[in-house]
Amino acid sequence: MPSAGLASRRVVQLSALFAMFALYTAQLVSALIPYVPVFVAASAAGLALDTYLQYKQPGLLSLLGKIRFDVTVRQLLRDMLILVGLLRIDGIEPLAEQSPLTIALLAFYALHFVCQAVAVLVRRTRALPIVTRNIDASELRLSAAPPRILARRQGHRLLGFAAPGTVGLLITAATTDALWGIIGLGVSIVLLGGGTVYLATWLLPKKRALSEQKVMAWLDRWLADYKPTVAMYFSGGTSSAYQANMWLSTLSEVDGKPLIVLRERFMVQKIDATDVPIICFPKVATMFSLENSTLKMVLHPANAAKTSQVLRIPTIKHAFINHGESDKLSSCNPYAKAYDEVWVAGPAARERYQLADIGVEDKDVVEVGRPQLSPIKRSTGAPQGTYTTVLYAPTWEGWDGNPGNTSVVLAGENIVKHLLADDSVRLLYKPHPMTGSVDPRAGAANERIKAMVREAAAKRSGARPGAEAAAELVRRAAELDKLTSTAFRSSADEMERMLLQGTPDGGRQAAVAEATAAWEAAYWASFPEWEHLVITDARPAIFTCFNQADVLISDVSSVVSDWLTSEKPYAVANTSGMTEGDFRAGFPTVSAATILTPAATEVPALLAAVRAPETDSHAEARAELKEHLLGPSDPPSLDRFNDAVRALCDRADERRVRMESRLAAEIPGQRGTDTADEFAETLESEPESGDTVTA
Repeated sequence: MPSAGLASRRVVQLSALFAMFALYTAQLVSALIPYVPVFVAASAAGLALDTYLQYKQPGLLSLLGKIRFDVTVRQLLRDMLILVGLLRIDGIEPLAEQSPLTIALLAFYALHFVCQAVAVLVRRTRALPIVTRNIDASELRLSAAPPRILARRQGHRLLGFAAPGTVGLLITAATTDALWGIIGLGVSIVLLGGGTVYLATWLLPKKRALSEQKVMAWLDRWLADYKPTVAMYFSGGTSSAYQANMWLSTLSEVDGKPLIVLRERFMVQKIDATDVPIICFPKVATMFSLENSTLKMVLHPANAAKTSQVLRIPTIKHAFINHGESDKLSSCNPYAKAYDEVWVAGPAARERYQLADIGVEDKDVVEVGRPQLSPIKRSTGAPQGTYTTVLYAPTWEGWDGNPGNTSVVLAGENIVKHLLADDSVRLLYKPHPMTGSVDPRAGAANERIKAMVREAAAKRSGARPGAEAAAELVRRAAELDKLTSTAFRSSADEMERMLLQGTPDGGRQAAVAEATAAWEAAYWASFPEWEHLVITDARPAIFTCFNQADVLISDVSSVVSDWLTSEKPYAVANTSGMTEGDFRAGFPTVSAATILTPAATEVPALLAAVRAPETDSHAEARAELKEHLLGPSDPPSLDRFNDAVRALCDRADERRVRMESRLAAEIPGQRGTDTADEFAETLESEPESGDTVTA
């Protein structure tokens, strides 16, 4: 189905391109003959088609831009062909009537290029060296953005403002009266000229942002006033924000003054609702402000190319907290030895690092548990309802091409087939959001699995919740969206969003948690207990799916480690080609699991054990493995996490004292100057790195 839809879309796009070039051909031929009806119709249809594609198929037109046939060239060609037609049509004097039209048309294009230049200047002045959220930045003279059609949409602006002139010229072609062309072009010039003048007002001091130096000076003052102690640093691509979002609740409860540090401008809006201040440093040199602040330590949920840049700040300690632990190689990346400490959930991860022998010393590994797992409910025994709810949550294919990374390709369809064959099973299918991003086979298999689940769901029937359940879900969703999102105008740019996302009211974190719980309850209540579901949106989150499920089927991933908090049965697919013995020995997280082969013939036995807990041979092993992977339940994970935060902050303080004493002894009166200068020179000499997340 998806491939058929893609093919249909390609046909539509190719048809649109063919129609565009056919209209240009018809316009040229009818202008040379001349044949006025076809000439006028082809010219008008070409403008209408271009305008339609500009709004509905911008991706298609971007391809034309790559071959230098962009909107300016297309519109200029269209207008030039109209002038050619006017030269060939009897009744229009070339000198007396056509010359003024040509001059007016050239004036319009000159004004278009002036407006484009002003738009570039405005955009540059509104691109601040930093981006903030949850911070009152009103001192930076933030202002609302200019209309998008003037500042950012060159194609829409040109086609929209050129339309009166084109229409006037076509009326002239039909009537041989040049007055219509003069009127149309006059309207276009007035509209574009007025728009240019209005846009230029954003270059005046009242609307113009402060200079980079003043912005950075303001940031230094804000940091001095806020006095941050703990930051979470994150850099990544558009689909990787979940790696940082999973730590937001923990960061909001950390001892000290938390801060979120980002590197990509787009990521500011990818971070979920939080009261924690956010600062994005698009350029590495601007991060120098952090060294002069009170910031003591930085938490890293992922390794990224730009991580090395912040690691060079000597006054700050760094802890790698990862975005989930598993037995995969990515959980023992050699990059980890670059950090001062590596924080893991429990003893298993400590052992994993030592067995990997990648240079991470045991003294630098700190067990803090997994504070995010508190919402996961413990097992209550056999399924209570008519149906056994199975959560199939495979991971993605990863970067290394290992066939054992994901079960989707080799085992996914077999797993789902066996589950759907059991009439007492309710299946929740929640694939990893990056499934198919590297291996097209995984993406194709994922689509087939989703189709299987939806087809099976359509075949089931029974009593459904009433209309009030759907209405409650809509109401709860609206409440949650109001808390977790900020409504922006379509024209809002980065600066305007900074203005609207200033200091939060406070208490939003608790309000969001309460609204999320209410939405989740309404979500599950809106479906009958027998309905299979495909869950691909960010909501409901994986943990609430845990609480609905009686058993998990997954791959070697952090999902398995987190699931063990519930102590419910689970199965792991072995698509690595290893024997079961080697698989269990190589991946400790599967030691208490039912192992599924690619054929998934073990599924019926798994379901039988879930329904009859007395036959579950892995129950005791799961309880032991839970503590081995996640650490003890007492003291609570958040307490251990905060203990680690305080300890690493103390180490940072001790280093600062030692360095100040040393520098004071060596160069009286010059504390930290050499270190700061050396760091600044390094930043200035290093080019920007990419943002690929490596683990």
